[in-house]
Amino acid sequence: MGVGLVPDTAVYFYKDDDGTVPVLDWLKKLRRENRKAHAYCVARIRLLAEMGHELRRPHADYLREGVYELRTRGGRVNYRVPYFFHGRDVAVLAHGSTEEDKVPDTDIERAIQRKKRYEQDPDGHRYLEDTSDG
Repeated sequence: MGVGLVPDTAVYFYKDDDGTVPVLDWLKKLRRENRKAHAYCVARIRLLAEMGHELRRPHADYLREGVYELRTRGGRVNYRVPYFFHGRDVAVLAHGSTEEDKVPDTDIERAIQRKKRYEQDPDGHRYLEDTSDG
């Protein structure tokens, strides 16, 4: 590996106990409502996969207690995806939100709780697309 190269980061979607995947649901809705904003958010997710811990403002920012946010903007609307790291090379997207200002404390608290649940049971809270039996 060359000097200055950052290994790719695996990016997972957080899965709730009931099987719902908040980020995936939010992205699907966003795609129906605003394809351009959806494309911006997907680009940020890809950038996170490429840069991992090295990703900084304006694309990402630290919130608190190990929770970060992916950031993009479309007009006056801010699109945010709170996420956290699990080890050095895994990022977990907690959920998505559309804001006109900063991320509400309730969104940050939700991400912190999801981080704690993920840390207790990574396999149980990691969405994997190819989990069907047939």
